[in-house]
Amino acid sequence: GRGFTLAPRLTAYPEFVGDPGRWLDPGVRTAVLHLSDAEGLAREPSDRWFSGADDGPPRLLPATPSARGAVGEVLAGVVAGQEPGVDELVTLFSARGPEVAAVAEVADELRARAVGDAVTWVANRNINYTNVCTFKCRFCAFSKGPLSLNLRGAPYLLTLEDIQERVVEAVDLGATEVCLQGGIHPDFDGDYYVDVARAVSAVAPGIHIHGFTALEVTEGAKRLGEPLADYLRRLMDAGLRTLPGTAAEILDDEVRAVLCPDKVDTEEWLDAHRTAHRVGLRSNITIMFGSVEAPVHWARHLVRTRALQKETGGFTEFVPLPFVHMAAPLYLQGRARRGPTFREALLMHAVGRIAYAGLVDNIQVSWVKVGRDGARQVLRAGANDLGGTLIDENISRAAGASHGQRMTEEAFADWVEPLGRRLEQRTTLYGRVATPV
Repeated sequence: GRGFTLAPRLTAYPEFVGDPGRWLDPGVRTAVLHLSDAEGLAREPSDRWFSGADDGPPRLLPATPSARGAVGEVLAGVVAGQEPGVDELVTLFSARGPEVAAVAEVADELRARAVGDAVTWVANRNINYTNVCTFKCRFCAFSKGPLSLNLRGAPYLLTLEDIQERVVEAVDLGATEVCLQGGIHPDFDGDYYVDVARAVSAVAPGIHIHGFTALEVTEGAKRLGEPLADYLRRLMDAGLRTLPGTAAEILDDEVRAVLCPDKVDTEEWLDAHRTAHRVGLRSNITIMFGSVEAPVHWARHLVRTRALQKETGGFTEFVPLPFVHMAAPLYLQGRARRGPTFREALLMHAVGRIAYAGLVDNIQVSWVKVGRDGARQVLRAGANDLGGTLIDENISRAAGASHGQRMTEEAFADWVEPLGRRLEQRTTLYGRVATPV
């Protein structure tokens, strides 16, 4: 009645849940992780939603917005044109109850100002050429190494001919983009990625090649003993047009030490994208959230990538990727949460819109991760893009996601039109694809 929101907690208070190595006996740590959210409070009992699962999310939007106290102060500053720093972004991530709707309202106003009412999508196909990987990312259920052969799927490596066949099929289905990503196979040298790009270009000269993570290009250049800028130029000559932002996970080395200790670190990821932008490649920003990290790590990720965008202007979009926990090794070992709550997923898109205001115009919602009903709500919270049709998506499904592999324009329209928004097909770089007469 006084305008506060009642939030459930666990038996242990949040400050103790947030430092389990010090305060929680090993016998209870896993149970506490499974029951907690990113702030160390309890997951809402009414929220049965998990990223990638079939259960629908709680309805957070539309709702009557109201923000008092710290959240209200930060939002007032945003509306006045102030740029939020780490502390202010952490405050926005703490929004609960009607405060969530208030954050979403500000984010959606910024969305309308930046890109209008269009909701965009791209016709694309994912080609994951191998799931064999020498790296040991503890969140990844897709890659296969000696210690993961008992997990989903058998090890495989596509031939260049296999890749070309999939590209031709994608073009026949109307795709304008192929997204190329895979494990770091022990037999690859850096020329493998150049060969893949050439093979794709040979059978589909007009297709946009969106491929090769910061880890892949860094490792490829390293294995050849070649400067990264020179290596990226060779990839561009072979047909590469943009880099995905994956391999970012959380750009904070405290978290990376747990999630992916042998992978590129924060500065290496940022430098890979800085170099890519310098040689003429655009890329995007991703964040994988909801496993072991806290809101302060999310905020640092946003601020670090925002600083790089101010420097280079090379990022096209922000793509939040909620952690899909079901088959992830770290979760199976009892060392990770069960992904973000839906409140946290919604806020990641809204706070991202606020953090990148005036710098990154496009906020993408991953329908594979949040599902139809989740996507509809996120589109009310600052998002303007549904991503791709994702023909043949494998990575989220390997982690346990049950949402479909391929989406159609008609299905996207069914999601968007009830919101009073218009659906538009885009290119990878957010141009528009002409509708056939």
